[in-house]
Amino acid sequence: MGPAEPVLNATFVRPASFYLNGFSNIPYTKYYYVFLCFIYITTVVGNGFLMSVIYLVKTLHTPKYMIVFSLALTDLCGSTALIPKVLDTFLFDRRYIVYEACLSYMFFVWFFAFVQSWTLVTMSYDRFIAICLPLRYHNIVTKTAIATILLVVWVFSLSLLTAAVGLLDRLSFCGSLVIQSFFCDHGPVYYLACNDTSLNTTIARLIIIVIMIIPPVLIALTYVGIAIVLSRIASGVERLKALKTCTSHLILVAIFFLPLLGTNLAAVTSYIHPNARIINSTMTHTIPALLNPIIYSLKTEEVKGEASLRSFVRIGSKRYSDGLDELVPEINSEWSMGRK
Repeated sequence: MGPAEPVLNATFVRPASFYLNGFSNIPYTKYYYVFLCFIYITTVVGNGFLMSVIYLVKTLHTPKYMIVFSLALTDLCGSTALIPKVLDTFLFDRRYIVYEACLSYMFFVWFFAFVQSWTLVTMSYDRFIAICLPLRYHNIVTKTAIATILLVVWVFSLSLLTAAVGLLDRLSFCGSLVIQSFFCDHGPVYYLACNDTSLNTTIARLIIIVIMIIPPVLIALTYVGIAIVLSRIASGVERLKALKTCTSHLILVAIFFLPLLGTNLAAVTSYIHPNARIINSTMTHTIPALLNPIIYSLKTEEVKGEASLRSFVRIGSKRYSDGLDELVPEINSEWSMGRK
């Protein structure tokens, strides 16, 4: 089935649909998409499990785990925005995508990537205060403060991505409609336009700065401060203990930012084959979401202790008994009224 006819007038062409090119001249690519399907299922199970643990265990209802919950939710939503559509496009060869659907696709993929990036910055802020200002931690890092920071992150992300995607609607696409990517990526879409794209280029650079440059710089600065404070601690045991609280976050930062920065720096400074770019991009958008719950389950003592089957049985039994405590007085009251 081919694309529908584009909307035309004297100076403006809005296509009815785009064509997602994906890999070129690579055999057995369907196995790669089956691998992505496995990644998605594991991501959903892992992040769903992590969010369930945080929600059910009251001892984890802290500002730190509000951030972890937000990250898990972002990972789950970001993977859901990307992978099912990729599988539908390439496993079932439905490569034409309606214009409006393409813009929505682009918005949600980059929106959740944006939120994930700045959630990692919020985590570094939490670790900085915990180590550098431990006596004031509970006064500074409160549930209200973290909820406000996370709300600002979500609203700012929403505003910037709405502007970026909205500006594409002013472009005219009078040439090729083949997107050289595996999803409706911002750059590959606006490169197809045949009118002035200078405003789109400006906002694309702004997005790169806000998502890929400012967050790792801020995270690096927080760890410089942490390193200075740790260097003043005489006890090596205490220094190691404080550093261990940062390892989970550092691993998350590395697996998110290093592939993202590597792919984009390679694209800017030298030639990178489209197939290599697609593989790097898919790994960047999927592997962090897969590994985040695993890292927090294995590297964080609170989650590791509360995620055991015994803990879930204990929580379930407590909730069941709490429900009985509320239910028995109601039954007794109704029974007494019936006797009267």
